[in-house]
Amino acid sequence: MTSVRSGESGQGDGARIQAFLDMMRAERGAAENTIAAYERDLRQASEALDGKLASATQSGLDELPGCWSDLSASSTARKLSAVRRFFAFLQADGVRDDNPAADLTGPSSGRRLPKVLRAAEVEALLQAAQRRVAEARPGALRDRALIELLYGSGLRATELVSLPRRAVGMDKPFAILRGKGGKERLVPVGSVAAEAARAWQETLGSGETYLFPSRGGHLSRVRLFQIVKSLAAEAGLDPARVSPHVLRHAFASHLLEGGADLRALQSMLGHADISTTQIYTHVQPETLIRLVNERHPLADRRRAADRAKGAAN
Repeated sequence: MTSVRSGESGQGDGARIQAFLDMMRAERGAAENTIAAYERDLRQASEALDGKLASATQSGLDELPGCWSDLSASSTARKLSAVRRFFAFLQADGVRDDNPAADLTGPSSGRRLPKVLRAAEVEALLQAAQRRVAEARPGALRDRALIELLYGSGLRATELVSLPRRAVGMDKPFAILRGKGGKERLVPVGSVAAEAARAWQETLGSGETYLFPSRGGHLSRVRLFQIVKSLAAEAGLDPARVSPHVLRHAFASHLLEGGADLRALQSMLGHADISTTQIYTHVQPETLIRLVNERHPLADRRRAADRAKGAAN
């Protein structure tokens, strides 16, 4: 027995999926890449159920993971997440009385921790960029600004290459940028990164729109990856271990190791869900132990007891 309400059965999956995509675009501000991914996943789910996704029962939906058994666990999990959001929309929009996808689960993907760079390794990378400047090599000021902003502000690759020319101002230690889903956020810009950005900015022509221009627009993500990996090689690091995302992770994990507040870090990184920040910011166990020993209220009592014991002796 279907739970699609009377008067609603005349529309097929195509119209339902399109209505969902329109909602994600208009109400949630989802990026076009996200919209395209949702559309692809939902249309594949519809095909797997012979065009009857919107009217599927729970037992019907339970067959979907088996239809995607040749995919990775993470890909299957993403597709099932799209299906769950689709049915939540149908229920909220009054198309269905129930949500048969509420308990839909697939294989556990086990989120992998990002690669980790030690502070000394990042310093070697920054020094390699500085050597390029000292040697007056072509593009050296640009390369130093890129690497300093990646590590100094935790920017995503796309956010960095598309920065407006005056995003990093002379009089403010932060930048306002548009990230995933078109959402604006405030990101800190350290004094060293700001100085590197301004030094590069002064070399640009007055008509440039972007801080990192290229022919017909801004620097590409591919070119950014090439620059980062070439700097890694010059720094004596394995280029396979270094990427813009690894430097974003280094920004986050090193701040957290230094005692940064997780909520503040979530805001700086632009994460909608703090669980993303918790996994993304890998902290060494000894760091956590040190934070508890130094900052927990019981630490004060222990130190007082140690002092009293010493006085008694």
